[in-house]
Amino acid sequence: MKPWKIPFLLILIGSATLSQTIELKIVETSDVHGAIFPYNFTTTKPADGSLARVQTYLNEERSKDQEVILLDNGDILQGTPAVYYYNFERPDEIHLYARVMNYMNYDAGTVGNHDVETGHKVYDKFNSEINFPWLAANAIDTLNNKEYFTPYTMIEKKGIRIAVLGMITPGIPNWLPYKIWEGIEFEDKIEIAKKWVPKILADENPDILVGLFHAGVDYTYGNVNEMTPRNENACKLIAQQVPGFDVIFVGHDHQVWNFEETSSDGSKVLILGPTSGARNVAVANFTLQRDSNSGNWHKIIRGEIVDMKDYQPDEKLLEHFGEEFNEIKKYVSRGIGRLNGILDSRKTLFEDAAFSDLIHNIQLDLTKADVSFTAPLSLSTIMNSGELYVKDMFDLYRYENLLYTMELSGEEIDKFLEHSYALWFNEMTSEEDNLLMFEKDDNGSLKWSERYNTPLLKNRYYNFDTAEGINYTVDASKPAGDKVTITVFTNGSDFDFNSIYKVAVNSYRGNGGGGHLTMGCGIKQEDLPKRVISSTEKDLRYYLMKWIEKTKEVTPTTNNNWKVIPEAWYNTAKEKDYKLLYGKEN
Repeated sequence: MKPWKIPFLLILIGSATLSQTIELKIVETSDVHGAIFPYNFTTTKPADGSLARVQTYLNEERSKDQEVILLDNGDILQGTPAVYYYNFERPDEIHLYARVMNYMNYDAGTVGNHDVETGHKVYDKFNSEINFPWLAANAIDTLNNKEYFTPYTMIEKKGIRIAVLGMITPGIPNWLPYKIWEGIEFEDKIEIAKKWVPKILADENPDILVGLFHAGVDYTYGNVNEMTPRNENACKLIAQQVPGFDVIFVGHDHQVWNFEETSSDGSKVLILGPTSGARNVAVANFTLQRDSNSGNWHKIIRGEIVDMKDYQPDEKLLEHFGEEFNEIKKYVSRGIGRLNGILDSRKTLFEDAAFSDLIHNIQLDLTKADVSFTAPLSLSTIMNSGELYVKDMFDLYRYENLLYTMELSGEEIDKFLEHSYALWFNEMTSEEDNLLMFEKDDNGSLKWSERYNTPLLKNRYYNFDTAEGINYTVDASKPAGDKVTITVFTNGSDFDFNSIYKVAVNSYRGNGGGGHLTMGCGIKQEDLPKRVISSTEKDLRYYLMKWIEKTKEVTPTTNNNWKVIPEAWYNTAKEKDYKLLYGKEN
């Protein structure tokens, strides 16, 4: 079933005398990433998605003869200057996002991995400021072996009892520094669902059971399967293996989902999820009819995804938080330096580009490491010559990663790069082949993104790491694992596979994100912290900003320390793939 089709679940048991009908609407936001206002603080342009638009939708739905429940599925405290400002620049104030969610009357929420990324000081404080339970049944406090957050909550509407079980994706230890989630163990979602669902059904006797899981649907993502412990995206598996849910709201993967799944007892479960940035919401519409004999509620459930671009921002919300909006706008408009040249992230997919080299050079300067690794965090950012402002740092570096200095051997550096280019470049057999590794169907044809009308990359671009500090070639005609040849350090000194070197890498990669250090280098997950020599206290974006403020003038340069061969094949394929993704040449 295609995700935009509207599933229709009808649950009737035997013959019944129906005496009462209630309409109930459950609305889910997910992966909003700080999009409160209908304004992009980075581009200074209007935004289609925002909680201000969601508020208008809610006002309309709450005015109808129905009950409305509002849920959030995590990843709210990272992604825009609006939340960054209150995370780190105004940490002593009640968080703006908490005040907005309280204003909108959220009934419950689930914690997301990017919420944890902000650190204990931020998310613990935020949890104390919201007027609703923040859920994560599989986040266990290691001190007392109890849930660190609330595991589930009960909501009652006109006598209808709704249980909401929340869980977070358990992959956090593979992505985030230990001190950010210190004292918390993230357990397998399927096992925790099997523990809590029977207990909720027995203790609470709910009329509706809702799963609110910050996790995706594709349980094979990252080359894993249904048997992989602590699967990052186990929502579909939970629907299949744990009977009792009426609807499972998903998130994390920024994909639209609206389909039915069959549970192990033959019952149907509706799975719903929106994209991100409050550009749409997922909605479960319940028609509940009471059996006057048994008192049970019979349920008709319809799913829909509602786009927010057609809703005007709520003027009262904008007025209520107008002072905060102006303060954030002033913050991001502060000048920090000047850019003498163009930074174009589109080039990072194909060559040694100035966009990546700026990050590399700053990382090397901050850490004094021998080698730097970084990946593009955007595929379509262009920064033109002129003044640089705080807002530009959110284009230059999207995430709140820390900066690690780690120890790796020369051999491990080589394996790290082999892993990266195996995710990134196709094994070419002629110049007719693609350079990039695209997703293909069973017939070998490229799969296309309906949202962007571009071919889909097989792997996530934020795992396409390049290196600075060493010179190397990438042979696109060679198979995975045999593409990279490191020749020498860029300063002319010898590169030794047996020597130990200092490497600058962000905390996502340093904690195992993307598998470069674990699957690529073969380092055990539990041994990664032993390789960390030092870590920054604040996020890398903060240090990028301070570096630019100190330097004042930034001139984009590229030293061409790596190149792709065979050169003729590369040039032909590069031009073709660039046109596929961007429609024209540079």
